[in-house]
Amino acid sequence: MSDDSYYHPEHLEHFGEIANDRSELGKKFFDYYGAVMGEGALSKREKSLMALAVAHAIQCPYCIEAYTKNSLEAGADLEQMTEAVHVATAIRGGASLVHGMQMRGHHDGMSM
Repeated sequence: MSDDSYYHPEHLEHFGEIANDRSELGKKFFDYYGAVMGEGALSKREKSLMALAVAHAIQCPYCIEAYTKNSLEAGADLEQMTEAVHVATAIRGGASLVHGMQMRGHHDGMSM
């Protein structure tokens, strides 16, 4: 691999090969994934936008690429996709702030 980056874009297109060495486990995962991401109480577009938001929250470049494409294919537009990213940002930021209560508790217990 000549690419100096930590992530390699070609890994995404070969993701299905991850099951090659344990095909029974790979099949279980991909069957589950397909069932979860299929049409249900939520539309494929809604699920794609949720996945895009989660991809940003967990900061997975492979997932960001995959769910950007998936969201577009499911009929989402850039405004909806951007809003989904902002939802992830708000939740992630709020989670960091609420953990500040841990810091306050430690501070209060350590203060003289």
